[in-house]
Parts: sequence; structure tokens; C-alpha cells
Amino acid sequence: VIPYSGTFLIFSDYLRPALRLAALMGVRAIHVLTHDSIGLGEDGPTHQPVEHLAALRAIPNLNVFRPADAVEVAECWQLALERRDGPAAMALTRQNLPTLRTAYTDENLCARGAYVLADSDGDRRATILATGSEVEIAMAARTALQAEGIPTAVVSMPCWELFEAEDDAYKATVLGSGVRVAVEAAIGFGWEHWTGNDGGFVGMTGFGASAPAEELYEKFGITAEAVADAVKARL
Repeated sequence: VIPYSGTFLIFSDYLRPALRLAALMGVRAIHVLTHDSIGLGEDGPTHQPVEHLAALRAIPNLNVFRPADAVEVAECWQLALERRDGPAAMALTRQNLPTLRTAYTDENLCARGAYVLADSDGDRRATILATGSEVEIAMAARTALQAEGIPTAVVSMPCWELFEAEDDAYKATVLGSGVRVAVEAAIGFGWEHWTGNDGGFVGMTGFGASAPAEELYEKFGITAEAVADAVKARL
């Protein structure tokens, strides 16, 4: 028997004691946490999680998955089912997202926590790190930067915990040695571990607001243009 739950990510606040104990005891349980950002839209800031990803990532022995498309959802679900020594939290969007992984591979790329989704055309000068619904934004920013002659790679990071467990050589290959900018529709707490002190972050700095998702992303500056500008400002 594999116990699972389903609710909005915002309500992980009420779920936290059970999540923490499952992590402490090494119990497999899977929590499907939807409506995971300001993309929730019109329900407003009371139901828009901004600090919750950071709070969940702070729990030891909890694998927090935030997949970018249907392919990553399937891969992360497999990893959650196969794990027998701790719980998993699946953070999923409300809004529709494009399929970014269109090339077939036998390998479960999410199993290493992060991977290069789109490599740079030319010697990499910048790396954009993203999770979930913001990987689409990272890809658009990469297109713009490449058009300006700035070789840029996009790294999808569906599970920080699995990536942290990888060896230093793999992490260095994925993260690159150039400018790093992260984008996530949440508070940036913790991202500096991956971007470094000189890196950038595009995301939330406070609570959300009530409006359609696309308007909120514009209002809070979580756009491909903002990501590209953050990269160029650090070159």
C-alpha cells in the first residue's frame, strides 16, 4: 500500500507535521500538491504559495519534485513510487504547460535531480536554472540570448535533493562556470546555493495578488525578458 494525498500546495502548511514525521521515520508517502504558484490566479494571495517550496525543501529526507512538463511528471512520479526510505512532495501547476521534452530517452533524466534541458549553441557563457512552470520562461529567455550572440544553456531542476546527492563533477558539468540566473515563481530563499553569490534570481519577493495568471507573471516581472536582462547585467 502506497499512501498518497492530494491538495493545493498552500495547504502543505497543515500537512507539515505528517510530512515531517514521514521524513523522520523514512516512510514512503506521496503528496500531490497542485496550484503551486501565483499561476493559481484569481483566488489571490491567500491561496498563492510563495514561501512553501522553500519550507518543504528545508525538511530533511523529503524529496520535493517540481516537474516542468508531462514527461517530467511521469519521471518524478516513477521516482516517488520507487523510493522506499522517505516521502515525496509533487508540486504541480494549475496552468497548462507545453511539452518541452520531445526527444525520447531510455534514461529517467529527473533521477539525477537536475540536467541540461537545452545546451548552449557555442561555448556556454550563461546558465538559466528553473523548475516547473518557469522552465518554459527559461527556454524563451535562452532563445532571446542566443539571438544576441550569448551562448546560453537551460537547466531543469525538478528535485534539488537528488541533485545535491550527485557528485561534484556532475554538478559542475550541469551548472557550468559562467553566469547563473535562476527563475521560479516563489521566494528565492535557497537558490543562492545553486547560483552562487554573484548569480541572479527572478521570482517573488512578497505575496501575490488576484488576477489571471498571465497578468500576474507580468506584474511581478517573472518574464523571459527579465531573465535575459538579469543574465546580461552579470556578463
